[in-house]
Amino acid sequence: MSDARTDTEAVERANTAFYEAMERGAFEELSDLWLTERYGEVSCVHPGWPVLSGRGEVLRSYALIMANTEYIQFFLTDVKVSVTADTAVVTCTENILSGGPAEEGAELGPLVGQLVVATNVFRRTPDGWKVWSHHASPVLAESGEDEDDENPA
Repeated sequence: MSDARTDTEAVERANTAFYEAMERGAFEELSDLWLTERYGEVSCVHPGWPVLSGRGEVLRSYALIMANTEYIQFFLTDVKVSVTADTAVVTCTENILSGGPAEEGAELGPLVGQLVVATNVFRRTPDGWKVWSHHASPVLAESGEDEDDENPA
């Protein structure tokens, strides 16, 4: 039987490794973090995308994102980890700073900030905790205006 604190720390490390691999554009490293078919079918929802199912489809999506993103950095907040037996759920807020391909004469394209909430599900394997599912949804920015101000009676 595993120690709950040790499991939580191991899941936190796996979750951090997931985001760090994305930041570095380390596709092979990212691939190694995902569960293999032997242990179950993976799924992924990127903000604004349909559900992607199966390891091949999910990994292709990350290859596409990495190929079209010059720079990405994740600042994770509100990280919560829950472990039950061989399954773990991590919820967090991804504060993302990213930039696309640079325009001619520039080192990096314009930087864009985005706020996303994510749920990452991990499964314990003999090789450690592996990503089983990633689901990320954009957080809608508040306008800061009261509805009554927009529609006076």
